[in-house]
Amino acid sequence: MDPAILAFNQNLSLQEAEIGDFLAKYISEHLPEATCKIWHAIPVWFIHDNPIVGYSSLKRGIQLLFWSGLSFEENQLEVVGKFKAAGIYFNNVQDIPIQDLNRWLHKSKTIQWDYKNIVKRKGKLEKLEINPAS
Repeated sequence: MDPAILAFNQNLSLQEAEIGDFLAKYISEHLPEATCKIWHAIPVWFIHDNPIVGYSSLKRGIQLLFWSGLSFEENQLEVVGKFKAAGIYFNNVQDIPIQDLNRWLHKSKTIQWDYKNIVKRKGKLEKLEINPAS
């Protein structure tokens, strides 16, 4: 794992660091094809240079963010921003619903909007056609 992500987690409160450490390890294990790095000051995982999932520390807690999460059609995920992102907040590692997390991570591989080329397309997002076998 990227040492910068470990450093990011070390700068969180103890409770948030526990959540961050869990998420970093879990996401990396369940998205082995993804690369991770600090992007816009938060840990983010990418597939083919397209941002998929990340987390940040906000007033409401640790926000787990899926860039294409709005298209997952999951009631637990709240709309974030003006594009297709959606997320959920956690205040304790015990609050993380593992079954839901597994489903969301699977959907993050198969349901993607092309954030990688959003600047080139002048803010317009296009849905990517993903081969489920890939």
